[in-house]
Amino acid sequence: MDATTLYSIGELSRRTGLPVRTIRFYSDSGVVAPTTRSPAGYRLYDIDALHRLELLRTLRELGMDLATIKRVLDRELSVAEVAAAHADAVDVQIRVLQLRRSVLRVVAGRGSDPEETKLMHKLTQLSGEERRRLIDDFIDGTFGSEHTDPAAAAMVRAATPDLPDDASSEQVDAWVELAELVGDEGFRARMRRAAVRQASGRAPDIESAAGGELMEFTRRTVTEAMDAGVGPLSNAATPVVEDLVHRFAEVFARTPDGQFRDWLAQQFEEAHDPGVDRYWQLVWIVNGWQTVPNLIPVQPWIIEALRAEPARREV
Repeated sequence: MDATTLYSIGELSRRTGLPVRTIRFYSDSGVVAPTTRSPAGYRLYDIDALHRLELLRTLRELGMDLATIKRVLDRELSVAEVAAAHADAVDVQIRVLQLRRSVLRVVAGRGSDPEETKLMHKLTQLSGEERRRLIDDFIDGTFGSEHTDPAAAAMVRAATPDLPDDASSEQVDAWVELAELVGDEGFRARMRRAAVRQASGRAPDIESAAGGELMEFTRRTVTEAMDAGVGPLSNAATPVVEDLVHRFAEVFARTPDGQFRDWLAQQFEEAHDPGVDRYWQLVWIVNGWQTVPNLIPVQPWIIEALRAEPARREV
């Protein structure tokens, strides 16, 4: 093979592995034009045409479009420039596929119906800017009143959930639940009340007042009971609750009687709105932050156990 050798379309097909009809299409498109024609009118190609065809096949396998390849072959663009641009495009495609995979796993895990699946797909297809606007609308609608605490709004805005491009199925699941939650007017009202209550100081913060050491002990003790299958209304919960009541009574200098139990249950109820706490849990998951241990989900167990009458307890 030398510079003077000419090849027919059939020979090019054998050397490159491309079908004859494909080479003919590239030739008709002007991407790999014939060098000359035989006396009988058949197209013939030189060594440069063979090299162009081999490069064309490689670039097509890498996903480049024909128009761009033609510019590369005509030296209007360098292979490096095109490769960089296509690498960026492939990155985007990978992120899209990863997100789709996560959505499909959530759908499979939830056993979602068609309507929920469509909603989930729609919510995850929002751009980053659209997702931020969704949260901004929630914050503005919730904390736009002059009666709300600016610091609370700033705290919520600083922790804006941002679904990553390579989101896990857990993050996708959390984002979908979060998007539905912030659109609920009832939840917005609860979030607003929690902020107003915090700003006014009407409800004491049981966690701050009791101290971090006791709260951590409470979380650990109740979590162990829950993991052991101890229900809040069971007899097995009695020593756990009694111990906690006495510890809290000592901190607050109160008598550990029924009245104090009711007061303590009320403090836990006022300190934690389950919907508001769920919002923060979802934000932590979506943003990929390490979850800070708190009384959720042990708080509902504590309230039910504190309010339980001895006669209602089960064996």
